Amino acid sequence: MNWNKLKFKQFITLQRGFDLPVTEMKDGEVPVLGSTGVLGYHNKAKVNPPGVVTGRSGTIGVIQYIDKPYWPHNTSLWVKDFKSNHPKFVYYKMKTLNFERFNGGASVPTLNRNNLDNLAVQVPDNPIQEKISSILSGYDDFIDTNRRRIQLLEESARLLFREWFVYFRFPLRLRSGQAGHGKACPVESINSTGVKIVDLDGRKMPGEWNYMPIIKIRIFKKAPLGMPVFTDTRQYYQTSEIDGTTITGTGEEVDYENRPSRANIAPRINTVYFAKMKDTDKVLCFNRGNSYLLKKILLSTGMTGFTTDEKYLGFLFGLLTSYEFIQYKNNYATGATQVSLNDGSLKKIKVLFPTINLVERYSEIVNPLLEECSYLRNQNQKLAQARDLLLPQLMSGAIEI
Repeated sequence: MNWNKLKFKQFITLQRGFDLPVTEMKDGEVPVLGSTGVLGYHNKAKVNPPGVVTGRSGTIGVIQYIDKPYWPHNTSLWVKDFKSNHPKFVYYKMKTLNFERFNGGASVPTLNRNNLDNLAVQVPDNPIQEKISSILSGYDDFIDTNRRRIQLLEESARLLFREWFVYFRFPLRLRSGQAGHGKACPVESINSTGVKIVDLDGRKMPGEWNYMPIIKIRIFKKAPLGMPVFTDTRQYYQTSEIDGTTITGTGEEVDYENRPSRANIAPRINTVYFAKMKDTDKVLCFNRGNSYLLKKILLSTGMTGFTTDEKYLGFLFGLLTSYEFIQYKNNYATGATQVSLNDGSLKKIKVLFPTINLVERYSEIVNPLLEECSYLRNQNQKLAQARDLLLPQLMSGAIEI
């Protein structure tokens, strides 16, 4: 196998990204790539694919590959010239070069592309580049497929939640099973599926439902802070390391005595945690599919949540990821430096609560979807670990192709 020793400037050419103020980002399909990922979308592209982008300012070392037209932001550097190298190989090679060591910023991490010019890189001939790229892409493609499956499964749960508990289009045979709101409310209307709609203190809802503070729903219990003493080490994840419903950060290995003060949540089974900060939709659900994490990780007190019985877990997840709940959370969040929900403001949040039959039936449908999502995330973690172990060996020529 023939490998060539080149200077970085002989390998590829990097170019600084283009200015685009946030206020000028418009709706469109063109992703604007910054130092950490997609900053937003625009209706105009600056560069055609394939593209490889790395952070220039603010964050260094996040390497991104894109296969559609894009706009590289001025916080990034993009590959202007691949110099006949395979683009995917360039992407994987850059992931091994540890650009963080070239930080030249005093207060803000900054990467000057000129400092990379004389960096020595080992590069094989193009056919080998393609083979290496194909092997590593197989892992990434599998991971991306699983991510899309997770998105589809969770979106199915959310759509069903809206259908049943926002639009009140649920099976009528499931409507009974819980005491009503305790007031004589005349039926105002009957919706298209035959559900009788009443008005309770200005809130329209099916006749047997209630509108009440979430902390007073008897099947939910506030998830406590604190944890039992542990003698091993665990991985602590800050709220910033959670993206949507998935832990994406690497975390910090801590022990019981020396953990950060905010590392004070030991996750519990059948619990849904959400980020308290305003304008965030970070939610983690712990079920049978990821119960192995319960004694391995810690969460930040920037999260809070509720524990319930397994037969109600799907509904709890649907409720805490619903648009309505997120809006309530944002409306009641307070704080001078960090606007977030506290115990007092959480007590103010009231939600529609349906009959127990509906809660159980919805959870019966959704629980298997959430467990499948947990299995897929676990599979992705193992795939990523295998890929990351293989990457430096392939890029150094230690494994012959």
